[in-house]
Amino acid sequence: MRGRTAWASAGGAAALVLVTATGAHAEGRGDIRVVKTVVNGGGNVIVGTSKTIRYPIDITVKDGSGVKGLTHVSTFNTSSALGGGFVDWTGTSCVKKSATTSVCRAMMAVTPGWIPGYSDSDSNKTAGVWQVNATVKANDGDYWISDRIALYKVKRAVRLTTVIAPGSVAKGGTVTVAGTLSRANWEDLKYHGFSGQQVELQFRKNGAAHYSTVRTVTTGDAGKLTTKVTVASAGSWRWYFPGTTTTSLKVSAGDLLNLK
Repeated sequence: MRGRTAWASAGGAAALVLVTATGAHAEGRGDIRVVKTVVNGGGNVIVGTSKTIRYPIDITVKDGSGVKGLTHVSTFNTSSALGGGFVDWTGTSCVKKSATTSVCRAMMAVTPGWIPGYSDSDSNKTAGVWQVNATVKANDGDYWISDRIALYKVKRAVRLTTVIAPGSVAKGGTVTVAGTLSRANWEDLKYHGFSGQQVELQFRKNGAAHYSTVRTVTTGDAGKLTTKVTVASAGSWRWYFPGTTTTSLKVSAGDLLNLK
């Protein structure tokens, strides 16, 4: 099991003071505090089946004596029933903003090949809302251990294709727009068709700046998409999947349709 929920030792013999100002179960000594945490620039973390994903957690820390740095960072799904997370803390750099405040960036990494072995349960269930825990330390020895200083989403990556047949047609003719929506499976590290999902068919007329939604289609077996449209003008067609709480948004590449 590859859970990474254990805290690093905070050290010191002083009594711990329980406070809830900077986290659900914050404890520590002195005036050091985490005042802000931003994960991946505020965006979701999207994980596929092969590429290592690296992302930052920026933690703003304040203490009257100045900030020494981070001594522990961990992140995992908010459901304790799912166990620890499969994200590695790979390094930290801190930038001093003032005599009392620093922004420390913890770099995190997800290697998909490790995910299936981290737990005995279905790894796909860990997609969704994750939390960040951190221990911070000041120059004067103050420290602070905070749970849930930030919430963000870790999502399964998707693939989405668009194919038009025929590729050119007379005005008023009919074409078939097809495609496939597939989603990363973190157990076998392959993409599988994602059925029963609402996907928008969008069109952009040649010369236009934006796509517009024409209709919504539900994916069938193996994530297949297909619909027929009557052609009024030349332009590009694409599929748009808005995503879910556990699955990423995806827009397919546009497929150009010409008029004969």
